[in-house]
Amino acid sequence: MSETQVVDQGTEAYDVEAVRKDFPILERTVGDHPLTYLDSANTSQKPQVVIDAVADFYAHHNANVARAMHMLGAEATGAYEGARKKIAGFIGAADASEVIYTKNASEALNLAANTLGASLRPGDEVVISVMEHHSNIVPWQLVCQRTGATLRWFDVTADGRLDLEKATREGLVNERTKVVSVTRQSNVLGTINPVEVLAGMAHAVGAVLVVDASQSVPQMATDVQAWGADMVAFTGHKMLGPTGLGILWGRYALLEQLPPFLGGGEMIEVVRMEGSTYAPPPHRFEAGTMPIAQAVMLGAAIDYLEGIGMERIAAHEQQITAYALEQLAGVKGLKVLGPTEPVDRGGAISFELEGVHPHDVMTLLDSRGVAVRGGHHCARPLHDRFGVQSSTRASAYLYTTQHEIDVLVEALDYTRDFFTRPRTSSRTRRKAN
Repeated sequence: MSETQVVDQGTEAYDVEAVRKDFPILERTVGDHPLTYLDSANTSQKPQVVIDAVADFYAHHNANVARAMHMLGAEATGAYEGARKKIAGFIGAADASEVIYTKNASEALNLAANTLGASLRPGDEVVISVMEHHSNIVPWQLVCQRTGATLRWFDVTADGRLDLEKATREGLVNERTKVVSVTRQSNVLGTINPVEVLAGMAHAVGAVLVVDASQSVPQMATDVQAWGADMVAFTGHKMLGPTGLGILWGRYALLEQLPPFLGGGEMIEVVRMEGSTYAPPPHRFEAGTMPIAQAVMLGAAIDYLEGIGMERIAAHEQQITAYALEQLAGVKGLKVLGPTEPVDRGGAISFELEGVHPHDVMTLLDSRGVAVRGGHHCARPLHDRFGVQSSTRASAYLYTTQHEIDVLVEALDYTRDFFTRPRTSSRTRRKAN
């Protein structure tokens, strides 16, 4: 198939080569090899227009928001709150006041866990899944340890799907459940979870549904209201935006009932020595100087994504994922973790290469210009569930080409041969000489 790929009947062709020209880093080389960047589930690369947006802010509009009553302060505040409106529209929020800025998705999930956890008591239960990123495990562990609540979790099937049948049979979500917190898309398996179904399960027993959407928001159209979720966390740096910025969306009726997470400037109404009153959401949860330039940068990233169209980006990812799964199936000794069919799965593909440690795979691939990730990908319990210590992960995005998948496969064949071919000992070589 041509690298100019038709993503859907009735839409214009998706010209991946034209998209790639917007990303200066993709012109890099690694030694004599062109960079083949297949680590976008870890962090995405940035188009020039997004890089320019942050430079322009610092060069021409830099000031603190809300506090500075001068021209620059008004410009900075307008850009900061304007980005909030863009984010709200991008994810289908009812209003921009439902969008909270944090420093990353981990902080967003900690905010959710600690504010929702304020009402947990012994006997209450929190339900997560074994496929969660550590950011959606550890905060709930800490809250349960502090409150006496019990942490329980969904298992996964052998092919990496959420085991809803087992959960229903065992009554995992029940009248004691207060919070269900799950990933929309696994950062290891690529599995896309049915959050609408999970919302129904949670709400049927009066529980709140929290969704970690860090992997899915960059890749496909998002409608948090249609999901039926109560809170959704994601991060800027995986969707062409900056590091240092995360987002927590929450239903306003829920947010206004929750206590502050951090104390400081701008999250208050009135402060007296005897006590304080707090601002309404979202500012109640935004203490101190926030990541202002990063918010502007994320707004520019959303403009770029919407300019291409999330439906076209998702279709491109599906094509690349299908092609990658097909080509990887031909690599001798390679086993994919999770779904091997491009159905209800994203572009993160984790795998084992028989006889070769993932760190060795990653290192040798890097020597040939191929950037992947090796390790447990901040999902140790999931690797334990599949009985593997770690894995190698290749992940695509809107700028990934089929040629790059071919380069990956060729590099994996080289890696397998390098580590499995017979070795001649130094003693044998000396005798031969």
